[in-house]
Amino acid sequence: MSDSENKSEAALRKTRVGVVTSDAMQKTIVVEVRRRVPHPRFKKIVKRTSTFFAHDENGEAKVGDRVLIEETRPLSKKKCWKLKEILSH
Repeated sequence: MSDSENKSEAALRKTRVGVVTSDAMQKTIVVEVRRRVPHPRFKKIVKRTSTFFAHDENGEAKVGDRVLIEETRPLSKKKCWKLKEILSH
């Protein structure tokens, strides 16, 4: 693969911003992502939450931190995201 194909592939990776809810595991954090979507029938804006297991190689993120995670290859059964950066403490 050429460099241009590698760059375009990296640009297609999904990113999410969320809050760390757990850092009890080694090299893994649990990130809760909240999104606002309209209810399918009533059209009221409701909050939906999703939890993601993300790889944190250096153990930098702590509970309550706002972080940016990026999709990556599967690292384990539930973990296919990695910590890209810590946005705020």
